[in-house]
Amino acid sequence: MTWAGVGNVAGALLRAGAAPGFAGEALLARGGVVGYRLPPLRAGTLRVAPGDVLVLATDGIRSGFTEGLWTAARAQEIAETVLAGFASGSDDAHVLVARYLGEA
Repeated sequence: MTWAGVGNVAGALLRAGAAPGFAGEALLARGGVVGYRLPPLRAGTLRVAPGDVLVLATDGIRSGFTEGLWTAARAQEIAETVLAGFASGSDDAHVLVARYLGEA
């Protein structure tokens, strides 16, 4: 998976079968605004395995949102857990959760 993020977004790749409490591998984003003062972009690459879970969140979600997530849960349940526990309440919040199922 190749990732390049700009602005107030955060993401992590949670490994299938990782020990409980593992916060995942953080996806780094660059500060800036798309269309205005766009910084030089740097893409990061991570190997993805079947069952790994990608979690992306906007700045309306407080940091630490991946700690303690149960990767075996359904993607919808993971997103609802993050929103319920980490939405700031002072900004709009969006969470995207996707599980890699492997090659078809």
